[in-house]
Amino acid sequence: MTAVRDALPENRYGRSADERADRRLRIIGAVLGVAFLGVVGWFGYDYVSGQQISAEMIKRKVVSDERVDVHLEVRKDADAKGYCTLRAQHEDGSDVGRKDFRFDDRTGRVDRIVSLRTTARATSVELIGCTADGGPAN
Repeated sequence: MTAVRDALPENRYGRSADERADRRLRIIGAVLGVAFLGVVGWFGYDYVSGQQISAEMIKRKVVSDERVDVHLEVRKDADAKGYCTLRAQHEDGSDVGRKDFRFDDRTGRVDRIVSLRTTARATSVELIGCTADGGPAN
């Protein structure tokens, strides 16, 4: 009785072409993965370090049908000047107020309550963004 072999004995004739190709693909994939993570890290660092003014809306209070008070915390470089834009909306989604507030203080952190006049009762207030003088919106 004879047995029929379909495959060559393992490790007798060296590595197969498929194993070499798999190793190359793994190396190429690892290099591309590291390069991709490096690019994403670079863009993230550039975005964060490039912002001269950033702000956060701490709270809001609808005072009347014509006014909303907003507590803003602005973080910026001490010598940076610029403005932040707020928008108030009515229940149906229409804009009832929009205003730019300047922040020229020579401090790194500004904590201020600002009043936004509205044409009707506001149900939501949104911080659109902040812009440094001579710079792009952040």
